[in-house]
Amino acid sequence: MTKIYSDTADLKTIKKQIKKYKIDGVTTNPSIMRANGVKDYKKHCLKILKITKKKPLSVEVFADQPREILDQAKKISLWGKHLFVKVPIVNTKGKILTSVIQKLNSNKIKLNITAIFTLEQVTQIKRVIDYKTPVIVSIFCGRIADSGLDPEILTKKAVKIFKNHKNVQILWASTREVLNYQQARKCKCHIITMSPTLIDKLNTQKIPLKKWSIKTVQQFFADGKKSNFSI
Repeated sequence: MTKIYSDTADLKTIKKQIKKYKIDGVTTNPSIMRANGVKDYKKHCLKILKITKKKPLSVEVFADQPREILDQAKKISLWGKHLFVKVPIVNTKGKILTSVIQKLNSNKIKLNITAIFTLEQVTQIKRVIDYKTPVIVSIFCGRIADSGLDPEILTKKAVKIFKNHKNVQILWASTREVLNYQQARKCKCHIITMSPTLIDKLNTQKIPLKKWSIKTVQQFFADGKKSNFSI
């Protein structure tokens, strides 16, 4: 079964979705933090950790230079036992960060390696990580699909490449629609991270399509009536 993580930094939403949907974990990034008006990065992450407790939380570095990324990652890793430090596969200049990943992995720091788009990046990760320290490999399937390519191809290959790494989980990231959950399961992804809105929608999937048809027409009719359209 593919685990569901909520991609958010909103404290109320995290509380609600843990209680209502029993989500398996939470992912964040600097963009999500900014969108939620976070001012104190560490303080806010510690608040999330109090809510998630033993559930995994991924927190991303926001540095760009390898040395600064290493320093931030080491500090963030100390915030909680169930915390995964998110480190991008490349920096803003396109420099591959496998040396950083290898150092952090050798220091037994749990990593969520993010912004994965290519098979080459997946194989580069495999070369530098061990078989013990927990690692999440986040493939940005939604953005791959936005480019016109099928993200299932890379995802299936990644699952196969790491099949002997019991410490590695493949995560379907940049989720765009509820259908992606079924795709992630088909690819045997260990995790999918979804926006809170998509998680809500996922729980309406059981509504029969005929009912959806009626509800859709009712919405169109109501909006037309409210607008007092005439021809």
